[in-house]
Amino acid sequence: MTKKEDGTDRRDFLQSGLLGSAAAGLAITSTSHVTAQTVPDAAEPEVTNEVDVLVVGGGTAGHVAAIQAGRAGAKTLIVERNSQLGGTTTTGGVAFPGLFDAWGKQVIAGIGWELVKESVELDGGQLPNFARVPQRHWQNQVYTNQFLYAILAEEKCAEAGVEIAYYEFPQAVTKTDDGWQVDCVGFGTSRRVRCRQIIDCTGGAEVVGLLGFPRLREEERQPGSYLFMLGKEHEPGRNQIHRLYVHGADSTNSRTATKANLTGRKAILARVRKEKKRLMHLQPETGFRESYRIEGETLITVNDYTSGRVFDDAISYAFYPVDLHTKTGVRPKPLKPGKVPTIPLSALIPKGSRNIIVAGRCVSSDRLANSGLRVQASCMGMGQAAGVAAALAARSGTTPLKVPLAEIHSVLREHGQIIPGKT
Repeated sequence: MTKKEDGTDRRDFLQSGLLGSAAAGLAITSTSHVTAQTVPDAAEPEVTNEVDVLVVGGGTAGHVAAIQAGRAGAKTLIVERNSQLGGTTTTGGVAFPGLFDAWGKQVIAGIGWELVKESVELDGGQLPNFARVPQRHWQNQVYTNQFLYAILAEEKCAEAGVEIAYYEFPQAVTKTDDGWQVDCVGFGTSRRVRCRQIIDCTGGAEVVGLLGFPRLREEERQPGSYLFMLGKEHEPGRNQIHRLYVHGADSTNSRTATKANLTGRKAILARVRKEKKRLMHLQPETGFRESYRIEGETLITVNDYTSGRVFDDAISYAFYPVDLHTKTGVRPKPLKPGKVPTIPLSALIPKGSRNIIVAGRCVSSDRLANSGLRVQASCMGMGQAAGVAAALAARSGTTPLKVPLAEIHSVLREHGQIIPGKT
């Protein structure tokens, strides 16, 4: 233990609470200790996994997909480049997911809703009344504790038998006779995964891109949002969450994502200096609204979306205004009364592919439709459907699009999801 010059060691210093004045008004009042369980192969430079389903990306869609695949009986591994699950809800700080309801009734439920509901109840919060149709769509977003949500997601993965690998990402994907070989890298480790099915929940369809399947992308992307919280001038306290637009935010690769984060933090620092307010909270990274979308077996158009088209192979509802952000801001275009969009299974399948399915904002759709589809509740619904399709495909030795739709619907219902057009 390193000793300070006055004779106190570092542990004494930390436990004394002397850091309180340096931590934006947060005093360290107690210290608890836990021991991480030793994993036998943790020190090995290379690990090999054989699984039924590999989920790449543990964000809004990915963690739900993994939990569902595990609950459906598939041996499942999820790899996530960051340190926690939940994506936009947790790392991005948009801890008010929606929309789970439309026109006075709940339309999206299942595993995503289970997690949201439990995190609110555990935090002593209040759920919105879905029987009430709000004047503004955001009034029925569900305010959650982002920190609890991330831990609950891990707990449910463990209960479903899902293995989590943080700080890792695929660098190569190779087709095999019965599925895929995926080579992942992390710091100080590499992992070779042999799997029957892949669920790409990376937001930008990164695995789809590695495999060379076509993706769609706009020349100019919507701005990202960097969320932070300022206190009152010269005193501790909290105002509402602030949002800073990061124009040109691009999540294509680590370099473009780094640029977005540096740009956002620089602007926030300038604002703190100008307004002379305390920075109470800062999310670790920019939230990206738009990147690549797949070219799927079906493409959802804005007309499909706004008309509430019920696709023959619909697996989930979606509900949100058309919500395209620009340099000047956003003017949401609400859906007409009674209209509730749906998402078809075929929009989650890269065109011409086998043994891979996507979920999340990379769903096959035009730009305007995607501006409504990309929100959290809809992505959770997609993730759950992808988890079922992949698990059943792995079990029967087929590809997700060939799994009988009735079987997918049956398992989804068993796990609480609401099926479009079905009672």
